[in-house]
Amino acid sequence: MDEARMLKEAEQQDKERGRSRRSTRRKRPVRARTIPIKKMTKEQLRLGRLLYPPEEIYDRPVTRADCKSGERPCPFVSCKYHLYLDVNPETGSIKLNFPDIEVWEMTETCALDVAERGGVTLEEVGEIMNLTRERIRQLEMSGLQKLEATEGEEGEALRVYANEAKPG
Repeated sequence: MDEARMLKEAEQQDKERGRSRRSTRRKRPVRARTIPIKKMTKEQLRLGRLLYPPEEIYDRPVTRADCKSGERPCPFVSCKYHLYLDVNPETGSIKLNFPDIEVWEMTETCALDVAERGGVTLEEVGEIMNLTRERIRQLEMSGLQKLEATEGEEGEALRVYANEAKPG
C-alpha cells in the first residue's frame, strides 16, 4: 500500500468521524522575498528614486490617532507597523512579506490594527504575516523572554501588569 493512498484513507476516516487534520503547512504558496540593497545596480536605485519620491511630499499620519481613522488598506508602506514590507536597519535590505500581491490587495495592512482587534490565534497571525504558526510561536516566546529580562522600574511595572493580566 503506497503512502499517498494510506494518507487519503486516514483523511477519509477522519472526515467520517467528524475530525479534520490540521495543516501545518503555509497557507500562502509564495514565501517572503528579500531585496539586498548592496546587490542593486545604480540603474535600479535611480529608477526607485524616480518612481518613489521622498516621503516628505506626502501628508503621512504622525500618531496612532491620526492613522486609526485613515484609509484602509494603508498606503504608507514606509511605516514600521505596515505588514507589506520590513526594512533591516543594519543592512538596509528590504523584505517583501507578500511579493505576489500589491499593497491595495491586502486585507490587513497594519500590525496595530491586528493587535487592537485582540483575541487572534497563532494561525491567524501567521496567515496575516505570511509566516508559519510555529514561527509566530517562536517570536512570541522571544518577546516574552525579552520582557522578563527587562530590569529597573520599567521591568517591575511590566511584571506587575503581566501578573494582573494573567487569568486567575
